[in-house]
Parts: sequence; C-alpha cells; structure tokens
Amino acid sequence: QVQLVESGGGLVQAGGSLRLSCAASGRTFRRYAMGWFRQAPGKEREFVAAISWSGGTTYYADSVKGRFTISRDNANNTMYLQMNSLKPEDAAVYYCAARDSMIPTTSTWTYDYWGQGTQVTVSL
Repeated sequence: QVQLVESGGGLVQAGGSLRLSCAASGRTFRRYAMGWFRQAPGKEREFVAAISWSGGTTYYADSVKGRFTISRDNANNTMYLQMNSLKPEDAAVYYCAARDSMIPTTSTWTYDYWGQGTQVTVSL
C-alpha cells in the first residue's frame, strides 16, 4: 500500500515556474513507477509525465515536453515535477500516481494509487 500527498501547487503568472512534490509513504517506494496527471474543469484526466523506478526512463506528454521535468528521490520517497514556462492551458488539478510495477506507463487506468491533487492556476 502506498499513500501519496502532493504539494507545491499555487497561482503563478504565465511564463513562470512551479515545482510540485509528491511525498509517498511506505518502504517500497523505489519499486513503483510513478506518474503525474492533470485534470482541468470539464475535461478528462490526462497524462503529463511518468518515471521508472530508477528514474532512468521518463515519458512526457507532447504538450509539456521541453518545459516540464519529472524526477524522483528514492532515498526520501519523493517525486517532483518542475514546471517552467507555464501557460494558461497548464492550469488544472495535478495528481501524482504510483503503479505497482517498475515500468511507467501513460494510461491513467494502469496506476494503482493516487494522491488527492494540488491545484495549479496560471494567470495571464
């Protein structure tokens, strides 16, 4: 069982940066692939980024590639999402997720554990 808690969301101007954190409980954090997803009002939850257990493999949605960076610190059971050059269309509730596998995927239905989400708002 893994419990996930996101933090770091907030209000930022377009072009600005935020770093989201996802703190995980449990001793086996390093055995889980992790991902970030987001959901805007009236839209389905969508994939943002994912990372393998070791951090050696990462995937990004085309819409964030080159602007967002996913990383993890297995020693501290924490995953991060560095978001730069934020756009109004990046505004959403951001969720971290863990998959009971070392291999990351981009599909929401393949993740087993979810956090409660953190709001990101981007103003013009």
